[in-house]
Amino acid sequence: MVCENVRLGEGRMEEKTKRREGDEQKVGLESEEEFLDQYQKDLEVMAIERVEDLEVYRSAFCSSMEIFRQSKERPKVERCALADQIRRFSRAVCANLSEVWRKRRYPKHFVNKLSDAGAEASETRTWLRFARSCEYLGLEAFETLDDRYDRICGGLVQMMDAPEKWCGPTDSAQEPSVPYDTE
Repeated sequence: MVCENVRLGEGRMEEKTKRREGDEQKVGLESEEEFLDQYQKDLEVMAIERVEDLEVYRSAFCSSMEIFRQSKERPKVERCALADQIRRFSRAVCANLSEVWRKRRYPKHFVNKLSDAGAEASETRTWLRFARSCEYLGLEAFETLDDRYDRICGGLVQMMDAPEKWCGPTDSAQEPSVPYDTE
């Protein structure tokens, strides 16, 4: 499923596409398939500037929106209980990732918030199992969402295992030398 609501930075995809089209003419790639393969490789190494650029965030956001769509179809009796819980936990994954991104200057905080996001993703999987057991969620939808959240958990673990790839040096967060007027 492609989620239209998550964009890879305003204009970044279009800019990247224009550059790739120009490169195709210069390099003389023989087929559209080669062009698309190279384009995908370029996306994989593109700098992460915002939380929305993270694949794990985009996947969590799209999955949360799919859960929302699925939960609207639940019986009225469950809209306030199960639907509320699963929506809240699935959205909390994205919210924690937003906090993670802002705290990436501090590796310990970064890993701590990633751990929180992982816990929310795991809780979402538990609520998905309840929804499936109560027959509020079809088998195909359950398997798709459960697999996505399994991958989200895996992505979060990979980020926790190598915070140095995501966190800047601790001395880069220094305040500039500004004279303060104390009088």
